[in-house]
Amino acid sequence: MKELDRLPIPLLAWYRENARVLPWRPAPGGGALGDPYRVWVSEIMLQQTRVAAVLDYYRRFMAALPAVADLAAVEEDRLMKLWQGLGYYNRARNLQKAARQIMADHGGVFPGTYEGLLSLAGVGEYTAGAVASIAFGLPVPAVDGNVLRVVARLTGDAGDITKPETKRRMRGALEAVIPAGAPGDFNQAMMDLGAMVCLPNGAPLCARCPARGFCRALLENRTGELPVKAPKRARRVEARTVYLIFRRGRVALRRRPEKGLLSGLWEYPNEPGGGPGLLEEWGVTPLRLERGGTARHVFTHIEWQMEALIAQAAEDALPEGWVWAGREALRTLYAVPSAFQGFAHLVEEHICE
Repeated sequence: MKELDRLPIPLLAWYRENARVLPWRPAPGGGALGDPYRVWVSEIMLQQTRVAAVLDYYRRFMAALPAVADLAAVEEDRLMKLWQGLGYYNRARNLQKAARQIMADHGGVFPGTYEGLLSLAGVGEYTAGAVASIAFGLPVPAVDGNVLRVVARLTGDAGDITKPETKRRMRGALEAVIPAGAPGDFNQAMMDLGAMVCLPNGAPLCARCPARGFCRALLENRTGELPVKAPKRARRVEARTVYLIFRRGRVALRRRPEKGLLSGLWEYPNEPGGGPGLLEEWGVTPLRLERGGTARHVFTHIEWQMEALIAQAAEDALPEGWVWAGREALRTLYAVPSAFQGFAHLVEEHICE
């Protein structure tokens, strides 16, 4: 992968001119290190989520939980509320587990080695490499999908980037060229190059690339072929009925099981298939029942196709563990997943403070 040998100097020069200004990121080129807590939280938030979607969440999260001790101590419902809308909620739970590890095992101080970071809950090779390089100046690569795409195109590597052996090969090649004096800048430059120039969907913006003079994919007209990536398995489609049950300007919520999809979060009651008869099984007598339209939500391996039933309950009684929530409670207390966002307007029409 001789092309990688030529990359650091033009890449770092490009990064100094084009780096994204992000609230967790030190200024490029000055040798400053990032704060490990801020870098870590940002990297966990950015897993499977775009930067633009993360920024407001990150700022709110930092305002509420500015230090690792605050994250370790916060109640789970409050943590889930801060995370609401970002999805993949186990990321937030692992953040708290890791924060408690740091408090219990490291005296509240982030471990300053790659191996120590890798021992934290929810921290894999990519996140450990990002924090180690950006916050501690360690020459460790941070290899995610953006970086794999850049390396595959730059070197003409036709290996399947979803396979562990391809990832190991590319990681090893990056370890050999990462500059010891600027590992954080190098890793962030690779991230930015993949996000801004060497694009995943559509044609890469090769004219803007600092590696355009020696990129194999460009020189061989193969940018549309690389990287090679195995096709994803087809998602399973599941039809569900969502029950929007109202009483006195409040909506009924229940908590999901502690394991599985959307574990431990609050939701509008819903079931696969379903129908009006379930209300009776739950002990809910509807004064009025009407259809509320449909919505769709796509998870990684499953797609929910949902239809809402709107019920006005005759009594306050609900199954054990369910709650009534008004507008303020939904805003501040209960984290309802974005899977149900398609019905938010119906809830808003029927609830009060």
